[in-house]
Formats: sequence, structure tokens, C-alpha cells
Amino acid sequence: MKTFILRSFIGIFFGGFITVLVTNLSIYFGGLEVIDGSLFLKNSLGTIFCGWFFTVSPMYFENRKLKLHQQTILHFLTVMILYIILAFSIGWVPFTMMHFLLLLIISIVIYAVCWIAFYLFFKYQARKLNDDLNKIC
Repeated sequence: MKTFILRSFIGIFFGGFITVLVTNLSIYFGGLEVIDGSLFLKNSLGTIFCGWFFTVSPMYFENRKLKLHQQTILHFLTVMILYIILAFSIGWVPFTMMHFLLLLIISIVIYAVCWIAFYLFFKYQARKLNDDLNKIC
């Protein structure tokens, strides 16, 4: 529970930071003098919520009762369902079948690339640690 709360705060603060950063960059580079308050509130709450669930959802991978494929499927479904609902409800992605399919395909490709990269990195780290342990013995 302590880890969940800590990660929740990290995700919320990271989402808030991204909101402020994007807003400031939009004002600075976009030449905006005034921003729409209700639009800012809607987008900032969406970004904060996004930061929260992207930070908390990797806790599936710490559950040793689940196999790796179960952890991956649960994580992917959690992230995708929450993001799709959020993106369509806020208006980040237009609500059409073509945009839904495009979002799904892009998300699957990005998720697969990130998953493979993390898998290979941790496999390399485990091999390196095992080699170091074998040198000691």
C-alpha cells in the first residue's frame, strides 16, 4: 500500500509537471496571450490522471503470483482501456472508428517496442549479475 501511495504521488506530480510544461511551451512558442481556463482544467486533469495510471499500473510486474504473460496482458489492458476512455472523453482523439483503430495499432506497436526493450535490458542485467556472481565463486 505504501508503494501504491508513493507511486500515485509521483504520477500525479509528473502529470502536473507535463501539464505546466506543455502549457508554457504552447504560450511561449504558440504566441498565445490568453488560454481557455476550462480547456486547461480539462486537459490538466486528464494529464494528471494519465500520469497516475501510467505510474501505478506497472505494479502488476511486481506481483510474483502472476506469470510474465499475465502481467503483460493485465498491464496492457489496464493502460489501454483507461487511456482510450480518457483520450476520447477529453477530446485528445476524435471519436471515430478510424481514429480508434489507428490509436490501437500505434499503441500496440509502441507498447511492444517498449516491452521488448525493457525485457532485453533486464535480461542483460541478469546475465551480467550472474556472470559477476560466477566470477566470485
